Amino acid sequence: MTRRYAMAVDTLRCVGCNACVISCKTENDLPSGGFRDWIVQEVHGQFPSLTLQIRSERCNHCAETPCVAACPTGASHVAAGGTVLVNRRKCTGCKACMVACPYGARWVHPDGYVDKCTFCLHRVERAQQPACVETCPTRSLTFGDLADPASPVARLVAHRPHLVLQPEAGTRPQVFFLT
Repeated sequence: MTRRYAMAVDTLRCVGCNACVISCKTENDLPSGGFRDWIVQEVHGQFPSLTLQIRSERCNHCAETPCVAACPTGASHVAAGGTVLVNRRKCTGCKACMVACPYGARWVHPDGYVDKCTFCLHRVERAQQPACVETCPTRSLTFGDLADPASPVARLVAHRPHLVLQPEAGTRPQVFFLT
């Protein structure tokens, strides 16, 4: 069976504490101003009936990858489990992938290459969870193999109402926001 890594973000549990952002930054030794994930808060409704949705966002590791197609050097590529990665040695920093990404999930590292979330594939390959998942104090992040129907992430996506960002983009994102 081919693995398909995915993440579910429980928007009913996330409190926007930024623990995921800080753990990612620490785990991946990111420079000042560089982030692979971030917190978004959206208010919905009309006063006085308002709701607040808090989301931990990152690269969506899409099944249809406009960023990979746009990369002229092959630096952006699909790796194990469908994880979308950037080979920093091949990346020229041209930003074509940044323009192609409908989620704004990429940024230019001070060393000149484009950087983004990797689902902490280096940890996953050692049978660990991504740093953001391991650190989340409200357990609002679930990571795993969507191709395995018994995995926690597959069960959540199958049984909980959810949305993906910009479904009209046709990218088939693998980050699901449980509502």
